[in-house]
Amino acid sequence: VSAFKEAFRRAGLDVTDEEVRAPMGLLKRDHIKTMLAMPRINQAWIDAHGKAPDADDAERIYSDFEPALMAVLDRHCDLLPGVVDTVAYLRANDIRIGSTTGFTWAMMAVVTAGARQEGYAPDMLQTADDTGGFGRPWPFMIFGNMKQLGLLNVRTVIKVGDTASDMAEARNAGVIAVGVCEGSSMIGLDKASWCALEESKRQALLKDARSRFYAAGADFVINRMSELPSLIEDLEARGHTL
Repeated sequence: VSAFKEAFRRAGLDVTDEEVRAPMGLLKRDHIKTMLAMPRINQAWIDAHGKAPDADDAERIYSDFEPALMAVLDRHCDLLPGVVDTVAYLRANDIRIGSTTGFTWAMMAVVTAGARQEGYAPDMLQTADDTGGFGRPWPFMIFGNMKQLGLLNVRTVIKVGDTASDMAEARNAGVIAVGVCEGSSMIGLDKASWCALEESKRQALLKDARSRFYAAGADFVINRMSELPSLIEDLEARGHTL
């Protein structure tokens, strides 16, 4: 969020956290283009520059965004609570783990190194660099994971994500879409801010996030990653093979 805000500030516009978070999960160039198309930002750009933003403007913002992101990315690789135990459950039950992302391979080199130190490494990773630039909401990163992992049937795949674009990606691929609320871009709070909230406020934010995930196309929504194993067991009890 801070990197996007700084890149837009350098272009002469102040953008809000909410505006930054709305397209979260998209390929970062697409994220910037989506923000520039938002009515308020688009009009602010016209007011500031005397013309509507174009592809060259988006590229100039990206050229400021990428180094700003790379400068701080290694500070934001902490795992969400419950991830390590959930991964252990998946491994114990022979469930393969693939990853898709709005980051490039260069960005993911930083993220994967940090996540590995924390105890998480997927079996397979796909970025839009692997799909000719077709990131979310296109389904091709999911299909790339399936191909590399030798998976035949999309209905044996669960896509777990924390953004609306994750849900769109899952729906377009025909896989089971699961939104996870805590730590998500839907809520937009870091761990310390989340823990500092009163329980009633946390519950209100969870309720709102669940509603927004379902509106974005989620088949199921869980509050936290530790709930994924029980959801998987429930799905398998209903006849799904995962």
